[in-house]
Formats: sequence, structure tokens, C-alpha cells
Amino acid sequence: MIRYHKQAEKYILSQGKTTAMRLFRAIENLPLGDVKRLQGGNEPPLYRLRVGNYRVVFHHGADGFTILCVDSRGDIYKRL
Repeated sequence: MIRYHKQAEKYILSQGKTTAMRLFRAIENLPLGDVKRLQGGNEPPLYRLRVGNYRVVFHHGADGFTILCVDSRGDIYKRL
């Protein structure tokens, strides 16, 4: 199961149609793709998915994936 925080869904929908479809398709294929765990003492641990110049930050729990935020690679880590 994949859940989206309001900011993440809003950001994806504000992108162009092709970019939004690329992001949704990459998220649907989790945990496949370019996924890495973020450093730090985050509880639960945070992961990032790379989709071109965009980054998707999420965490994985027993009930599935929760997409926390989506942004360009230069701005995503300022949000954390």
C-alpha cells in the first residue's frame, strides 16, 4: 500500500503530465529503482528514490510505503 502526504501529492500533480506520470510510475514500482537510505538518526529510517532530477523521500513501514515529500534534487534535502 502506498500513501501520500498532502504536499507530495500536490507537488506531483503540479508537474507536467509526462513528469507526473514518470513519478507515479516510479513510486508504484517501489522498492525497485535507485533507492538509498538517508543518513541520520531518523526513526523510522527515511529512504530516497531518484527519478531523474527529482527525489522522492519516503519511509517503509509494516503497512506499506508513505511518501513524505517530492521535490527537485537541489531543494528536497532542505525540507527534511
